[in-house]
Amino acid sequence: FSPQVAAVTDYGAFIKIPGCRKQGLVHRTHMSSCRVDKPSEIVDVGDKVWVKLIGKEMKDEKLKLSLSMKVVHQGTGKDLDPNNVSLDQDERKKRTFRDYTSQKITLEAILNTVCKKCGCKGHFAKECFMQPGGTKYSLIPEEEEEEGVTAGPEGDKKISHAEESSKKRKK
Repeated sequence: FSPQVAAVTDYGAFIKIPGCRKQGLVHRTHMSSCRVDKPSEIVDVGDKVWVKLIGKEMKDEKLKLSLSMKVVHQGTGKDLDPNNVSLDQDERKKRTFRDYTSQKITLEAILNTVCKKCGCKGHFAKECFMQPGGTKYSLIPEEEEEEGVTAGPEGDKKISHAEESSKKRKK
C-alpha cells in the first residue's frame, strides 16, 4: 500500500496513510516547488502519492499530521530533502525579524565597511573571497560630471595638438 488521496480541499489534500486510521494534510504550499492555487489541479481523490511527515501537533486532543509532497520524488519515493534544509528555509521565510523596539529589521544592500584582509569596501574579512597573493578587486571610481563639461572646444584643441605631435614623430 502507498498513501492515497482521501479528499481535496481549497487549501490542500488529505492523505490516507496505510496501516493507520489517521489522515495527514498536504498543504498546497507543500504540494509542489511551484505555486499551487488549486490543489485539485495537482491531485484527485484516489491518487497514490509519495509523502514525507514534516510535522505533528496535538490540537484539541487530536493529533494533526503535516505532510509534504514537494520534498519527495513522486516517481521513486526518494526523499529529496533528507536533512530538512528546504523545510528550514520555508520556516525562515515566514518569520519576521524585529529589533528591541519592535520595528521590522531590514537588511541594507551595501555594507559600509572595509575588509581587513584585502582592503576592499563592502564586506567583512570573514566573507572575503580573495586568496592570499591572488587577484585584488576594487570598485571602479565614478567619473565626475565636471570632466565631461570641460571637454568643449578647448579639449578638441588638445587632442589635435597631440595628434600633430604623434604624426611628426612617425615621419
